[in-house]
Amino acid sequence: MSVITVCNAIHCNEELIVPQLATKTGYRLVHDGEIVNLAEKLSGISSDRISRAFSAKTSLLNPLTHEKERSIAYLRVAVSEIVAEDGLIIHGFCSHLIPPTISHILRVCLVADMTHRIKRAHSMPKPDKDPSKAIHRSDEDMAAWTMQVLNKPDPWDQAIYDILLPTDKVGVEESVQLIVRNLHSEVLTPTEASLTALADFRLQAKVQLGLALEGHVQAALALEGHELSVKVKNGAVSLTIEKNVLMLGRLEQELKDIVNKIEGVKQVSTEVGKNFHQADIIRKLHFQTPARVLLVDDEREFVQTLSERLLLRDMGSTIAYDGESALQMASEDEPDVMILDLKMPGIDGIEVLRRIKATQPEIEVIILTGHGSEADRETCMQLGAFAYLHKPVDIDVLSETMKKANEKIMERRQQKDA
Repeated sequence: MSVITVCNAIHCNEELIVPQLATKTGYRLVHDGEIVNLAEKLSGISSDRISRAFSAKTSLLNPLTHEKERSIAYLRVAVSEIVAEDGLIIHGFCSHLIPPTISHILRVCLVADMTHRIKRAHSMPKPDKDPSKAIHRSDEDMAAWTMQVLNKPDPWDQAIYDILLPTDKVGVEESVQLIVRNLHSEVLTPTEASLTALADFRLQAKVQLGLALEGHVQAALALEGHELSVKVKNGAVSLTIEKNVLMLGRLEQELKDIVNKIEGVKQVSTEVGKNFHQADIIRKLHFQTPARVLLVDDEREFVQTLSERLLLRDMGSTIAYDGESALQMASEDEPDVMILDLKMPGIDGIEVLRRIKATQPEIEVIILTGHGSEADRETCMQLGAFAYLHKPVDIDVLSETMKKANEKIMERRQQKDA
């Protein structure tokens, strides 16, 4: 039995066509939400964070955390498990994660011109205040997504799909009938080659997941940063190391040892990619230091120097120069640890701390100030600050404090997962 994937621009009659298609075929309908929930179970990353992978806007901390790439990797694992079923309609962003080599999948796209979409948006029970703006924002999200996962800047490129339906010209019933007719084409009959491609897709996802779960520092980091590519053909796994590793021979052997343990792997080979530079220094990530650090201080030269000194100790960071920016960045990017000055123009550090602990108490805040009093220290600790340090600070003292803050974060996460 075949599988149908449906991608659509918003307000293209998808809310009518997709449910009717499910009724007509009897296929089980799978939305992005189900795939996100499965990815959450596999990864331990919250569904809210995983769903951010569908947004064109990328966290300012993503160059440090690679969270978007990690989320997409786990979404791919989830899709690989789900698509093994027969009789499915997979609707949404995740439909693009299924490789084209699996030929028994009918790929459908629903599109319409902007005039039709805006008219449809106005007819919704709760229309957007500015439908045109909402539509353009949705299209930007989809374009960023297809560029990320398919290297295709145009999400409505006909080359991506088997059927491109202009729903402003083709009615709901006709659209459903057209999809069903094509579903019964002999081309979509599962073949040995197509089923092998499906098995390779599932194995590739298992290899990626296995590397991450193994906890191997360099392997996990490379995978998260798109610095290690995994390809599978007929059960043979090929690992390409793109860049940023030391001790190449040792890494290759350890990668092979990890992958060879995975059921279904017939053989493993490794090679270096065209961007490989053995001299680059990899961040020594032993999960002892926080992955997402936000520095907040209006003294630009000081905070930039601090960021550079932390980088020398394998801790990357991003910077906010005022309290308002810090609150916005914390809301959008959810840092693990915030290093916060007290005396800043506008919203001061104590007010930033108060708001952070009221809305995002899981963020550990370390106060670093040159102007605070004993009363300020007591206030900050009562508000939930992790530590209160004075400028000038010994960088080793600050690093050790950050590691202790990270230990508290990791313990809390382990208790939550237990």
